[in-house]
Amino acid sequence: MALAKKSSPKPAPKSAAPAAAKRPVSSKDALEQKVFAALDAFQIETPSWGYADTGTRFGKFFQDAAAIDLNDKLADAGQVHRLTGACPSVAVHVLWDFKPGEDPKAVAALAAKHGVKIGAINPNLFQDQIYKYGSFANADPAARAAALEHTLYSIDLGKKLGSRIVSMWFADGVNYPGQASVRARKKRVEEGLIAAHKRLGPDQLLLIEYKPFEPAFYATDIADWGMSYLYSKKAGKKARVLVDTGHHYTAQNIEQIVAWLLDEGMLGGFHFNDRRYADDDLTLGSIDPYQAFRIFHEIHHHAFDNGGKYADIAYMIDQSHNDKSKIEATIQTVVTAQELYAKAALVDHKALAALQDKNAQLDAEELLKSAFFTDVRPALRAWRKSKGLPLDPLAAHRASGYEVAAGKERAARRKELGIVQGGSYA
Repeated sequence: MALAKKSSPKPAPKSAAPAAAKRPVSSKDALEQKVFAALDAFQIETPSWGYADTGTRFGKFFQDAAAIDLNDKLADAGQVHRLTGACPSVAVHVLWDFKPGEDPKAVAALAAKHGVKIGAINPNLFQDQIYKYGSFANADPAARAAALEHTLYSIDLGKKLGSRIVSMWFADGVNYPGQASVRARKKRVEEGLIAAHKRLGPDQLLLIEYKPFEPAFYATDIADWGMSYLYSKKAGKKARVLVDTGHHYTAQNIEQIVAWLLDEGMLGGFHFNDRRYADDDLTLGSIDPYQAFRIFHEIHHHAFDNGGKYADIAYMIDQSHNDKSKIEATIQTVVTAQELYAKAALVDHKALAALQDKNAQLDAEELLKSAFFTDVRPALRAWRKSKGLPLDPLAAHRASGYEVAAGKERAARRKELGIVQGGSYA
């Protein structure tokens, strides 16, 4: 009998090649990811007037490198954007930046030449003599008509320039009790804003700014965020509130105002600056960086509560660089804004919400402070490196010689043009 053939053992199946071990994400990597994501989405607009000579009611302090005309302003804005990668647009003031009859396409092309574009359009309803007693609020129909005509022209100019934001600030107000009817002035402002809103293009927004005092010292016609909110509601669906961080009383909780407006869907934009007393127009974060951080935190927190969707907010700078170098002060402000926005993005909102639900006030406060005190500068340098930007924008600006060259050229040009520097800011 033949023996059964012994079957040879089957070779063991080859095991799949081991998967490449995933490198654990370090806390440094996680921090950088959050910072990168925040900075990729953060842009802040610089103002044309921030590059020109400014001062106080008592006098101006001149700088050779200060911009003389719109070309200079756009060139300086282009320098800031090249170094920071965060400032692609420039807010303009219609009467200060546009010559009568000037072709908007030529202005847009000039901006593009310098690597930027025209941003918010700012009508000027305060410097002409006809506005002595107000613009939209003025009892004189001729003054109101002039204000509305200029506003409508500014809106149309914005359409031609592809500008999405029309930014309204009013110096309207009265200085003495009994001088005017507060209610009558309110109704006139409403009428003007409604008419302006009707002129907006499909993509344009009307941002309404407020200020508690100056130049009016008894009753300002748009004195606080509540008034701006009501005017925006009356104007129409494309009107929003503009928050200038300097336009508040010293003890006011600005981040609470921001939180309310976010929740109402009525926060349209910011004019960022800092102050010690009132509307000091100091560089952002120079006095109270924690306040700017808290404002940014409310924005990030609102996005977290809404599934990661951020509110549509226009971030703008509005400062008066009287004695700091114009370009250096702007770079300093942008870098500070980037740092504070990135710090606020580090807050663990899920953990914070759990602490808030338990009313663990000390731990919640410490969680917030932990993000504020985190040094994000290494992550910012890594972000800049990834974008091909200078690791230190201010040092790169100084090394470029741009400001020295601009100072020499503009000083000579002022002399040729016969520009006499003197007089007061007002």
